[in-house]
Amino acid sequence: PVDRGKTKAVTTGSGPNPEEREAPERIRVCAPPRTRVCVYVCVIEAAPAMTQLESQICCRLLLAHYGQIVAKVGTHLIRTGCQPLRLIANDTETPIDQVKKALCVLIHHNFASYHVHKRGFVEYEVHHSHIIRILRYARYIYSAKTLYGDTGELIIEELLQNGKMTMSAVVKKVSDRLLETMEDSKTREYSETSSTFIRLVQTHFLQKCGIVSESVGAEGAHPSPAPTLVADEKEMYTVPTLGVAGQGKRRRTSGEDSEPKLKRSKQEHADQELPPDDGIYWQVNFERFHQHFRDQVIVAAVGSKLDQTCSEIVRTMLRMSEVTTSSSSSHTQPLSSNEIFRSIPAGYNLSKQVLDQYLTLLSDDPMEFVGKSGDSGGGMYVINLHRALASLARATVESVVQERFGSRSARIFRLLLRKRHLEQKQVEDFGMIPAKEAKEMMYRMLSDNYMSLQEIPKTPDHAPSRTFYLYTVNLLPTARMILQRCYKTVVNLIDRREYETRENKRLLEKSQRIEAIMASMQATGAEEQQLQEIEEMITAPEQQQLETLKHNVNMLDSSENQVDETIFILESYINSTRIEKEVPNKR
Repeated sequence: PVDRGKTKAVTTGSGPNPEEREAPERIRVCAPPRTRVCVYVCVIEAAPAMTQLESQICCRLLLAHYGQIVAKVGTHLIRTGCQPLRLIANDTETPIDQVKKALCVLIHHNFASYHVHKRGFVEYEVHHSHIIRILRYARYIYSAKTLYGDTGELIIEELLQNGKMTMSAVVKKVSDRLLETMEDSKTREYSETSSTFIRLVQTHFLQKCGIVSESVGAEGAHPSPAPTLVADEKEMYTVPTLGVAGQGKRRRTSGEDSEPKLKRSKQEHADQELPPDDGIYWQVNFERFHQHFRDQVIVAAVGSKLDQTCSEIVRTMLRMSEVTTSSSSSHTQPLSSNEIFRSIPAGYNLSKQVLDQYLTLLSDDPMEFVGKSGDSGGGMYVINLHRALASLARATVESVVQERFGSRSARIFRLLLRKRHLEQKQVEDFGMIPAKEAKEMMYRMLSDNYMSLQEIPKTPDHAPSRTFYLYTVNLLPTARMILQRCYKTVVNLIDRREYETRENKRLLEKSQRIEAIMASMQATGAEEQQLQEIEEMITAPEQQQLETLKHNVNMLDSSENQVDETIFILESYINSTRIEKEVPNKR
């Protein structure tokens, strides 16, 4: 308690630095004599909430890929948070059976999860960050194709489409799809697809899903209303030994369906038997793909800054530690110069002495992508992942400023990033820009929140004549702001693509009908003249309109992929700074 009659103001933390809040303290409230009332003020800092733009992206992606009912349930959970089943059905005015199916789809694709409330009922929650990954599905599939060929591409595509699958189901389905593209005389063994699947697991691009816990509670205890999934990290990348033997099967046409019914029924009965890996499901490890994307961006940055040999050395170091380094690590595992020398591709013909010179050049570079951690084994070297992501985010923000405000504004922005705090006269002198132009550029960036103004008063009265006004740039808030603008751009691109498709819906349906007719006639061996007559059903103006639509949609898709690359760099930088702050607190 404090002395009677004295009060202390309580700050709510709404000023410019809400993070710098004082510790909660007990304060005195004015009260009548002989009455002592104490109020305890506690400030709880909440986790970063989902923004409205992220919610809009999730709604549009769910609607485009999974239909109206799934989008309706997912959107409701995004807006309201955790809710039980019956409350979801009542609020969305949807039959409970359809809500169950929608929740099954969301859980099966890792878009939602469930947990048991302390009162005994089950609540469901949607993860918006997992839904936004749909934007990156094409990039996951393309990366698998470049690393593991067509087989790896189809494996990742099947798992992305179905969420979770057993290994035997994936192998059979991918083998059948590959056989459809081959000649009639060729076959496709299941073992070939199985070996690619095992390689994806060994490099951690695929991981095992959690298994239902078999622990039994005490006698008389109530059973849990929801199963508990247990994931063993040691067994997550262990492939069970399966006898997946056989060949891919082609789809039968109507003319080939002459097989005896008894033989066909026996095959169907054999297909209905449980596979040896029943209950062991696999899913895509998105964090491993993100780690691969991050490594590619780092290698490209080193190659553009230095040369191709330096980028290959960095690629080798990242490849040697890709499985042993977690996605949240600030640096890779230390590697000796001798280990790096033995792992360099043979085509570069680097001697040990030249390699040591390159490693010294990389460790002395101002980018600080590579650091030296010891002298044993010819020198121990690591890659500073957090510094690399910070440099990449900084270059991204600088390029955005240059495109938005011009090269001179970008010069001022880089100057403030390097000098931290400068007065307006100092910016004019160091940047070699006339006072009028510099003032206009700085005020434009200040009004758009790309830089901030800090006041340092000489006297307590904050008189303008006795106050220093310093311009500064905070990279992290600027990166967050640009990330939100990227989300807005993605929403606009999705809306524009839907508008283009909706406006030309009738023409697209006509084109699809004609293509289906031509495909059926080609299968039956129609003449060229008949096919040409069907092609002429689409007039020249309609054909030109279709080509314009295809060009516009392709441009929108490529723009969406380019924006997603910027989103990935900024998200990786923001997450790395959050992890970097959490590690000292845990210590």
